[in-house]
Amino acid sequence: MLFCLIGTDKPNALDVRLANREAHVKYWKESGRIAAGGPFTSDDGATMTGSLLAIEAADRAEVEALVAEDPYTKAGLFATVEIRAWKWVLNPR
Repeated sequence: MLFCLIGTDKPNALDVRLANREAHVKYWKESGRIAAGGPFTSDDGATMTGSLLAIEAADRAEVEALVAEDPYTKAGLFATVEIRAWKWVLNPR
């Protein structure tokens, strides 16, 4: 089953994001659970402002456990986090 994580960065948290980005990317790559993912940006594409991850998991509890160990979560980057079940209809792999 797929779940989407939608994380919105706290204001003025770019330094926190950048300091933890390498560990965050490594964590999710090594998890083997990501179908798609990347940062939200400002309209000009220059500044990262949040995250979207499509996570493959058996259930919401598994996603919540994975998200709790994400370096971004541990660093307190996100002002809000939303986890939603998602059905991949267009261009699924």
